[in-house]
Amino acid sequence: MASGRPRADTSQQTVVALVRQLGAALRDLGLAEIEVAWGDVRVRVQRPTATPVHMAQAPAAPVESAAAPLVTDVVPSGMVTVEAPMVGTFYRAASPTAQPYVNEGDVVKEGQILCIIEAMKLMNEIESKASGRIVKIFVENGHAVEYGQPLFLIDPAH
Repeated sequence: MASGRPRADTSQQTVVALVRQLGAALRDLGLAEIEVAWGDVRVRVQRPTATPVHMAQAPAAPVESAAAPLVTDVVPSGMVTVEAPMVGTFYRAASPTAQPYVNEGDVVKEGQILCIIEAMKLMNEIESKASGRIVKIFVENGHAVEYGQPLFLIDPAH
């Protein structure tokens, strides 16, 4: 029997598209949090707060904030930055016991998997935008990332 509430489309494409749209809305509108409910699905996306919940995260927030401008200022021309296409949790490997997809100094090809971002229990493979050498990995394994946050720096000359 139906519960009287419409069933929402929870396909992976729909959920990923919603997360991307909510992340863009947070950024574009300068919001701290946004929540959407439709049918039997509820999605809430939040920006990290200035006051961290855990003491261990206190030093991480300023470092992450400072990292974005540093990348913009220091990146030599011709370098390619791979950015997070969504809000989620950054993982360098497919599982805790697996080897990382890439390490600094590795040569990669365009389209090669660099990492995974988990968003709403979905594992999203992030691919390289260019062939070249991984110069820098900006995010620690298991840390939260925001939409547009730099993840990797690639030197396509190698």
